Amino acid sequence: MLAVVSAKALTLASHGQPRVIILQPTNAAPAEQFAAGELTNYLRQITGATFPIFSSPETNRSGGIVIVGPGEWAARYFPEVTLSNLGPEEFVMRTKGNYLLLAGGRPRGTLYAIEHFLQEQCGVRWWTPWATNVPRHASLKTSDLQVHETPAFEYREPFWTPAFDPLWKVRNGANGEHSPIPADMGGCIKYKGFAHTFYQLVPPDKYFAAHPEWFSLINGKRTHDHAQLCLSNPELRDFVVSRVKDWLRESPDCQIVSLTQNDCFGACQCPACKAIDDAEGTPAGSMIAFVNYVAEKIAPEFPNVAVDTFAYQYTRHPPKTLHPRPNVIVRLCSIECNFRAPLDDPSNAAFLTDLQGWSKICQRLYVWDYVTDFANYLLPHPNWFVLGPNLRLLEKYHVKGVFEEGAYGGPGAEMAELRSWVLAQLLWNPHQDDHALIQEFLEGYYGQAAARPIRRYLDLMQDASKGFYLACYTRPNAPFRSFKVLAQAERLWQQAEKAAVHDPEKLARVRLAHLPVRLAFLRDWKKLRSECQQQNAKWPLSASRKAVADEFGKVCAGIPGKDWTQVHSLNEGGLTVENFLQPFAQDADIDAK
Repeated sequence: MLAVVSAKALTLASHGQPRVIILQPTNAAPAEQFAAGELTNYLRQITGATFPIFSSPETNRSGGIVIVGPGEWAARYFPEVTLSNLGPEEFVMRTKGNYLLLAGGRPRGTLYAIEHFLQEQCGVRWWTPWATNVPRHASLKTSDLQVHETPAFEYREPFWTPAFDPLWKVRNGANGEHSPIPADMGGCIKYKGFAHTFYQLVPPDKYFAAHPEWFSLINGKRTHDHAQLCLSNPELRDFVVSRVKDWLRESPDCQIVSLTQNDCFGACQCPACKAIDDAEGTPAGSMIAFVNYVAEKIAPEFPNVAVDTFAYQYTRHPPKTLHPRPNVIVRLCSIECNFRAPLDDPSNAAFLTDLQGWSKICQRLYVWDYVTDFANYLLPHPNWFVLGPNLRLLEKYHVKGVFEEGAYGGPGAEMAELRSWVLAQLLWNPHQDDHALIQEFLEGYYGQAAARPIRRYLDLMQDASKGFYLACYTRPNAPFRSFKVLAQAERLWQQAEKAAVHDPEKLARVRLAHLPVRLAFLRDWKKLRSECQQQNAKWPLSASRKAVADEFGKVCAGIPGKDWTQVHSLNEGGLTVENFLQPFAQDADIDAK
């Protein structure tokens, strides 16, 4: 990754008038045409000037030319730049005299050149699908640029509801398959299957009766109940090869096929599977042997497809001697980790050992990371300040792709908007200052005045959670959910709401982000009231639990026409706001005293 900016400037617009033309060859790919449209649209919004797109430089009368994409004009004006050698997401931003080149490899390189130019040179920010910052400057100059850039990770997916919008993904450099990006907007990396596909490929209701030997032998009995496949069985292996080929013929545009264990334990204990696992020191032995076999058999027909498998729970430890084939992706999963601390913290020593081990033997190592509380999407989950260190660590160990699993059940999850945007930036370049990114988002999305108490809230929860093992499912007695901490947090959010009161849009954002603290009070009302009385402290809310619950429900109901304000689901299990609030129709007994 190389980015060099010098002081010489190229004028794009002056006093609301264009000083350059946009030049693109007539045979530009659809994604490159889309990129040129993005550029002209935002330059118009920024400067008020209209920048038409031309296919010939002879139409230029102002002297300046912005060349979008590879082709004849890039070759004429920048013959020293070899665009044909660029990777599918690699790009250049280069100036020379009165010319600016924004181009990259196909399919997404040119698109990323445009989006990065708009972000880095023009100050555009796409915070969320519903919130964009576009500066207004009637005159606009760009620095002299010599930029050659490629993303740190080949697969980048912040898996949060605000990050599902395809256009938002394009603009922020995410390329995962969920909510697919259309081909004319650059497309995305596509899986066939995604997770826990063993029984999708070999459904027990269809095959167990005739072929029990294809399924796990557990305690001397073949079973498909909370079990896996018999990975050493030769007939099963060849059957899976045929099924995978069928899948790929059905989806010729996919680049990765998922061959992944079920979401349970239950590895096969038959003598053949056990012999491999004993020799390799891990059940990942029989898994890699099985996946390697399938990957080798499909390679002649599908040379550009990778076979993806998990290092998850019982398969997390790498094998001693078996190495994944070059066309095998191993996704190492961090589900057991302490997410309050970086992944190289002593509390995560076992995971780090596995990361180091897989990094040595796997050419395409991915990581499936967890960045929310699945039991309570809205409860405070202070992991904001480990996002950057973790991605820098993964890059250090040559991880190629990262899936950041967050809250995906709808709007309202705790700091979902912040995590989505910050993760997207860091997945492209983890060496950015993550604290600065967090601060920039807070100021841009909530407003500078509201950002100050919100940042103090983040610091408060970070400090209060020190030493706590923060799992991706709620654990009781979290120190940051004590009355002392939550009372301070509540007052900070009240300050943030007051700071945003004159801006209805930002106030709606702040009120939504305030919900996690209110949820914490409602969940533990009696306990917190008791702590308050014991400490002879002042209660920061209404003394009526029903009143607080009613206000919580009102905020969750949202604003008509603004879907992002309407909260429905509170956890991965689908707990609705209505069901959660039912017990609070009456005030707690402690309040009657």
